[in-house]
Amino acid sequence: MSRCPGWEALDVLEAAPDGPVAFCADLSPAGLLAAYRAGVYPFPASDEYTRALNEVVFADQVQEGGIRLVGEEPADPFAVSWWSPDPRPVLPVSAAHLSRSLARRLRNRLLWSTSLDRGFERVLRECRGDRAPLWLTEELIASLIRLHELGHAHSVEVWEDGDLIGGVFGLRVGSVFSMDSMFFRRPGASKVAVSDLAARFAQAGGELLDAQRDSPHVRDLGCILLPREQYVGYLRRTARDTRPMPTGTLPARRLAQPAASR
Repeated sequence: MSRCPGWEALDVLEAAPDGPVAFCADLSPAGLLAAYRAGVYPFPASDEYTRALNEVVFADQVQEGGIRLVGEEPADPFAVSWWSPDPRPVLPVSAAHLSRSLARRLRNRLLWSTSLDRGFERVLRECRGDRAPLWLTEELIASLIRLHELGHAHSVEVWEDGDLIGGVFGLRVGSVFSMDSMFFRRPGASKVAVSDLAARFAQAGGELLDAQRDSPHVRDLGCILLPREQYVGYLRRTARDTRPMPTGTLPARRLAQPAASR
């Protein structure tokens, strides 16, 4: 089997466009950050059946070298698959906008506010919820919380009368922000969270929000498809941009105004 010593030695451009590019059990904060910098994100197996299915379905490709094993840890690599789709759905921050109907609701009657990093773990737990498959494992959550403490992972929260009604979280790599998950408890709240993230990230020099997996929902947010080669090249060019995003609780209705007037 072909094994890479670390993510820096993995060339994702050689991998298949629509399947896992690697297996690696290392979900440590350092390992997770290195993977995101390489353009790869994790999908932990939710149970032993899923882990075994990974091995049954992909063992031959691993043996042939089409899918790599990363790291030298003794833990079972098939417990976590790692993905780098080609093409990649991304949202340029300059193109982020709310639908006319949602913008009108914010202007006229929705007294929502937004914040940055005010409830990171709460957003993670809400995103986890009772979703299946349960990819947000406790091990992954612990590493994400540590990366948040180190300033690499962030969340945006949407509030209504003190209640958390929506949010989004992910990791920043330079001027790319990779959105891991989002949730809503009021219609439109997750879209407001993404729009707020785009606005704050733009002020910090950010340029792309990465939606990771293509779907009708992310297309509805305005995402476009970027070839993986361009996405990975973008990560490599911008990895050293560390200007912080602005903090503070702000009225969500500002997002319903033209970008130039916010």
